[in-house]
Amino acid sequence: MALTFFDVGGRKLLDNSIPGSLELTELLMVVVIFAALPLVSLRGEHVLFDSFDTYLPPRVLRLQKAVIDLLIAVALLSLAVLMWKTAGEFAATGETTAQLKIPKAPFLYGMAVLCGLAGVVHLRLIARPPAALAEGEGVAL
Repeated sequence: MALTFFDVGGRKLLDNSIPGSLELTELLMVVVIFAALPLVSLRGEHVLFDSFDTYLPPRVLRLQKAVIDLLIAVALLSLAVLMWKTAGEFAATGETTAQLKIPKAPFLYGMAVLCGLAGVVHLRLIARPPAALAEGEGVAL
């Protein structure tokens, strides 16, 4: 946030921006978003729509939540595999950011690991006890 503030301020007041600030901001956003993903999953703090939950019987709710967690786990684990492969390709070709020449592969490897971890969290959520389901809680690993 401070980087963007000073970059915009420098651009508006001094007609000079901070070189590579956009790249740094993008990389920092990747770190923040993917680092939070497993924690948000663990605590069950994703955005959800539960408009019909009060009308569904508890057994249907448990099944619904299990199916949703399974689908999310499959999507996240598949994405993790894809990111890991792409990171390997980037590492082999030496892919870097345009201005600052920061290697992209380490960020993609980190994204892959954190996506995989979030996928594992959702697999664990499938086995959470019914009491935790009623309270909308995550699960402890």
